[in-house]
Amino acid sequence: MGSVALEILGLVLCLVGWVGLILACGLPMWQVTAFLEHNIVTAQTTWKGLWMSCVVQSTGHMQCKVYDSVLALSTEVQAARALTVSAVLLALVALFLTLAGAQCTTCVAPGPIKARVALTGGALYALCGLLALVPLCWFANIVVREFYDPNVPVSNKYELGAALYIGWAASALLMCGGGLVCCGAWVCTGRPDLSFPVKYSAPRRPTTSGDYDKKNYV
Repeated sequence: MGSVALEILGLVLCLVGWVGLILACGLPMWQVTAFLEHNIVTAQTTWKGLWMSCVVQSTGHMQCKVYDSVLALSTEVQAARALTVSAVLLALVALFLTLAGAQCTTCVAPGPIKARVALTGGALYALCGLLALVPLCWFANIVVREFYDPNVPVSNKYELGAALYIGWAASALLMCGGGLVCCGAWVCTGRPDLSFPVKYSAPRRPTTSGDYDKKNYV
């Protein structure tokens, strides 16, 4: 039963990480305006993400604009789009595999094959976490490098946005959850006797006397 708990806990962490990764992908806060020197008092704040850029006025009014051309985007934005979307879709495949191979489901017959299916799903979840880390760290490196570059004007300097931190947390959850799923599945790879017990009871049948049969069917 310990391996079942590992798989369930790992799956929950992976689901939370998957939702966080989708949120990080859609949020326009990968880069936010840095307030430095004479730019400390400003009437607006600029946010930049993978799909749109937003301008937030001091009055609270926000206006967003979706990027018009994909080819006009920078290389890091195009690569981040491709890698993040690939990680989200791969996590969906990992979800189906993990559910099919989990010991608490009956999609696949109990045995070594079922454990290998769950093991594959957990490995894919861990791969999703690593895949999502690439664009996140790439973006963070660019933002930090330009922030400390004296040749970049102060008005063009940005700081790390909230979406990056959400993405890092999501990646950590995906890798940890995938590792737990793999651990739970690995225990049962060569031990089919440790699979989750599923028992069925047949309904009691009435006898000729009108009473119910007392036999237990398992």
